[in-house]
Amino acid sequence: MKLPEEIEAIVGGKAFSVDQVGLSGSKIICYENMVLKIEHRGEESDAEHRMMAWLSGRLPVPRVLFSRTEGETSYLLMSRTEGEMACARTYLDDPRRLVRLLAQGLRELWAVDISECPCRQTLDEKLRLAEIRVKNRLCDLEHVEPGTYGENGFASPAELLEWLKRNRPAEELVFSHGDCCLPNVFLRDNEISGFIDLGRSGIADRYQDIALCYRSLRDNLAGKFGGECRPGFDPCRLFDELQIKPDWEKIRYFILLDELF
Repeated sequence: MKLPEEIEAIVGGKAFSVDQVGLSGSKIICYENMVLKIEHRGEESDAEHRMMAWLSGRLPVPRVLFSRTEGETSYLLMSRTEGEMACARTYLDDPRRLVRLLAQGLRELWAVDISECPCRQTLDEKLRLAEIRVKNRLCDLEHVEPGTYGENGFASPAELLEWLKRNRPAEELVFSHGDCCLPNVFLRDNEISGFIDLGRSGIADRYQDIALCYRSLRDNLAGKFGGECRPGFDPCRLFDELQIKPDWEKIRYFILLDELF
């Protein structure tokens, strides 16, 4: 694998493993204390480079060691986040503690001052990007919520997009992770140790995080990704920890919106 000279000078000869978690299509190479993310260059990868730098000192995020785009390829070398993913067995086996920590992480995200945030991920922007993906047939039709498409769902991503345009909710803007699923939240010693995969982060509705965090918690506890099913725990306890009454229409909206990304 040929890497830019600056990266090769840092990682050359070091032992590594390839991370298999996630569906982003990126290549994630893990070293002892560093992570190299290689992906096709696009708006999301460019945004992640900007947001990683801007979030330094605002949230626990990896430190950027080297960042470059060459042609159609994006390279991001960063420090390795300490702790374990929120989907690790340690936390799934103790769902009450997990939910408490996830709620803490959401509050940390929303506490970031958005007045100088360089990226907007509002519905205007998300629907614009979704339309590009639909027109270029980039939407994943396999890894979707049951019922999204088919007899009782939408006929196609294009039909879903039109529904999203017609039914967009009012927005309550905060700083949003953008893809707040359990593998993107790291935990250590009963606190948040880091957030990763920040290419969709920026100014967005609060329910962008609530919906995807709830879905990820529900699916991981149900053993959807090959793990052990943990019956008897209601993922809706996330809302109790956040001290909110869930808006199920917005939760459904943002989960459906995510189907186009």
